[in-house]
Amino acid sequence: MGALKTLFKQTFIYGLATVLPRMLSFLLVRLHTGEGVLNSVADYGDVSLIYTYFVLFNVILAYGMETAFFRFFYKEDDKDKVISTAALSLICSSLLCFALAWFFRASIGAVTNIQTEYIALVIWTLLLDALVIIPFAWLRANQSPIKYAAIKILNVCISLGLNVFLLLYLKGLSTTGGLFEMIYQPNYEVNYIFIANLVASAVTLLLLLPFYTKVSFRFDAALWKKMMAYAWPILVAGIAFSINETFDRILLERLLPKHIAKTEMGMYSACYKLALFMTLFATGYRLGIEPFFFSQAKAESPKKNYAKILEFFVVIGSLILLVVIVFADVLKIIFIGKDYWGAMWIVPVILLANFCLGIYHNLSVWYKITDRTKVGAYISVFGAMVTLVLNLLLIKHFSFKASAVATLSAYASMMLMSYFLGRKYYPIPYNIKKIGLYMSISIIFSIVSFYYFRANYYVGTSLILILLATIWYQENQQIKQLLKR
Repeated sequence: MGALKTLFKQTFIYGLATVLPRMLSFLLVRLHTGEGVLNSVADYGDVSLIYTYFVLFNVILAYGMETAFFRFFYKEDDKDKVISTAALSLICSSLLCFALAWFFRASIGAVTNIQTEYIALVIWTLLLDALVIIPFAWLRANQSPIKYAAIKILNVCISLGLNVFLLLYLKGLSTTGGLFEMIYQPNYEVNYIFIANLVASAVTLLLLLPFYTKVSFRFDAALWKKMMAYAWPILVAGIAFSINETFDRILLERLLPKHIAKTEMGMYSACYKLALFMTLFATGYRLGIEPFFFSQAKAESPKKNYAKILEFFVVIGSLILLVVIVFADVLKIIFIGKDYWGAMWIVPVILLANFCLGIYHNLSVWYKITDRTKVGAYISVFGAMVTLVLNLLLIKHFSFKASAVATLSAYASMMLMSYFLGRKYYPIPYNIKKIGLYMSISIIFSIVSFYYFRANYYVGTSLILILLATIWYQENQQIKQLLKR
């Protein structure tokens, strides 16, 4: 239980570092979808489209080096060599990609249907974000979650504060003349959103610059080749993941009639955000377990710990799934503008999809520990193919409903593939009966609540209490033991 205690402490802090920034960024959804901030739902569709490309190119610029860093940091005796090689690799690749993107920014804008002025802001932000990948990984590897959390939270606070100032107050202050009048530009709202991102990323890099003063900048070509051999399947998997996560927005924009495409995409993107509660938990858990996987690989009974980790994840995930679905109509009032409620149908589907994705990340231990990252890439590529095929076949007929179902199908298939392949290459004694029990109760109760007793909080609360009672009946000894420790 000592290893699990360490995991949960770090997961709590990393979860906090994930939850607070994303909760603050969730407030941006309310700001951006609020009445009178952007000109239309279609404008929010434009913002969502740009963020879609952000996700994709962040993955490309990282090219799996973060995960490779963890693997070799715990594997190699000369840790300074690992740190400097990884840092130099990302510095050089990031600067090269920045130069190419800046030179071809007009062409990129034409291909993506994004204005060139937005592209320029995005390119600078991507460069700054790439340069903090290894410093943040170094903080995690050295078990400095509090510093990690503080910088992450500050980043979003700056972004949120600038968004509020630039979108809500600058126009009014510009009438007073002086500096505010010089800064203000009419119909510049989308630019302001990405200027806020750029400033926040710049401050983050400044805070992490001391890391680079400690790096010896020794580049080991042989080590780099081994790291790249480990990392490139992670890159492929990451690109496939970004397709699963965001490419549906691009396809909605391309496949739906032009007069409704960005409006539909805007509603879909806003309601998709209600799955944030599951994503926050899954991401915080993943940030805690990824270093934990490698550090525990040589410990006594690692498989037993891995099995217990998944069990705890499913318990909490099942509860989050049901609670968010029961209170979805309350959450939409708090976090999403009324004009965007037309896509609420997708919320249970996307929540379940992200639950499956979280389970998949837990199951991925087998191919990371056994250095079979190629298999992980194949699984992710299969998921991306499911996403693309279902979206291409169904979007014209079912709009954003097709995108939600495609996302669930992709993540569920990846989860099942990883489980069955893991049984062959690195069998872990997961308690499938117990895991299946929690998931089944949560999914069935969610369907009943959302589609048959929606907004009936007497029924919904009763279903939550039944699930809690089941968890307590099954896990009371473990819960008591964990609380004591």
